[in-house]
Amino acid sequence: MTEPGGGATIPEFSNENRATFSSTARLDQWLGALVERGGSDLLLVAGVPACIRFEGAVQPIEQTPLTGPEIEGSVLPALTPNALRQYRDHQISDSSYRIEQLGRFRINLHRERGMAAATVRALPNQVPRLNQLQLPPSVEALSRLPRGLVLIGGPAGSGKTTTVAALVNEINHREARHIVTIEDPVEYEHPHIRSVIEQVEIGVDAPDFPTALRAALRQAPDVIVVGEMRDPETMRIAVAAAETGHLVLSTLHTTDVASTISRICDSFPPERQNTIRQELAMALSAVLTQVLLSDKRGGRIPAAELLVIGYGARQHVRRNALQHLHQEITMTKGKGSTTMEESLANLVRTGAVEREDALLFAVHPEDLVSLLKV
Repeated sequence: MTEPGGGATIPEFSNENRATFSSTARLDQWLGALVERGGSDLLLVAGVPACIRFEGAVQPIEQTPLTGPEIEGSVLPALTPNALRQYRDHQISDSSYRIEQLGRFRINLHRERGMAAATVRALPNQVPRLNQLQLPPSVEALSRLPRGLVLIGGPAGSGKTTTVAALVNEINHREARHIVTIEDPVEYEHPHIRSVIEQVEIGVDAPDFPTALRAALRQAPDVIVVGEMRDPETMRIAVAAAETGHLVLSTLHTTDVASTISRICDSFPPERQNTIRQELAMALSAVLTQVLLSDKRGGRIPAAELLVIGYGARQHVRRNALQHLHQEITMTKGKGSTTMEESLANLVRTGAVEREDALLFAVHPEDLVSLLKV
């Protein structure tokens, strides 16, 4: 099958090659090695051996370089029917995958340089408690908000989804609420403890985020989790849901508080941006951004920036004066706000992170230098 516009040919399940794509045995073997070694991701790229990511570093688990057909043949059988259609139509697809007695995984199958490639992430079997994540203590207050929009930003692989899952877990242990999560795919499976939790997977339970989010609003939820806000329509509905009394948690690929807010506003056409700024200013309750650093004691450890939204921050959002939000964080420390530099300085003082590494992640390096002199 050829992608419209001259893309690479993707094999069909014909009688001749059906046997090639009939088993997940090799993928299962790789994933077994991933879990055994405590890695986070399996990386399959043509021209190099299968690799895993362990504590942020990539290392091979085999010696023989892979080919595109080998990768495709190993991963295609693991895709859900909808994910397989997406890959055939668009040459990129996300899918969940489960191996009994081993665990659950998130597959991203795509193409690069005309050949198949895949990244498979191991999903934890247990939903973490918030105090296990080593985030600033004030983050726990986000799970106690009655309503509003809470945005969690950070680069890929920074633990955003884990933080959202931990916040939901806190609510689930403490309160009897109705929680609806919308994810692509579902990463953490929440048990029903005190809350009733519905988990909607895109491509399995709903066709896309906007459709699932509109449906969720008719299901009488108290809390809505939007795995990722990827498009303006999802953003618009999420903001409206927060304005109408729901607690909405969502993630974005951003670097700091200001860029998290601007990412939403800039996703809309210029003529709509002022309106969305006014709505966002009213809906926002908090913005958290985080990064993961290598811990000298082993593993990885987060640093985070949190802005608890107050009157001043709402005015800055309305006026598009986002450059003042960093100052707003320092002015609202009494409400739980904390800067990334304060979080990094604490990691340096406790011996978890080297000063030079912390400076690489600082949004305002000069502030971190000043804090470390104290």
